[in-house]
Amino acid sequence: MSEYLHDEPVVPRTDDEKEKLMNRLKRIEGQVRGIQNIVEEDRYCVDILVQISAIQSALKNVGFSVTERHINHCVTDAIQKGEGDETIQELMDVLKQFSK
Repeated sequence: MSEYLHDEPVVPRTDDEKEKLMNRLKRIEGQVRGIQNIVEEDRYCVDILVQISAIQSALKNVGFSVTERHINHCVTDAIQKGEGDETIQELMDVLKQFSK
């Protein structure tokens, strides 16, 4: 049994949504590889820190995008079905992890 209320979104992601998320994640992956390169080149610490900050920001933005979709679809659907309290608590628990 899953530790979450559902195993998949209430409304499946469109191909366009998946493509946008995947493109963002691939850009982040490229940024991580870039950091590996500048570490390998023994570049200045501040250069590395700036790149780490950019990656953290990019990941947060992906998280906010997924969170917004979750609220608009999954949480809204749960509230309409009378299951809002559990779903909101689940979201709050995940947001607490997200904000660490």
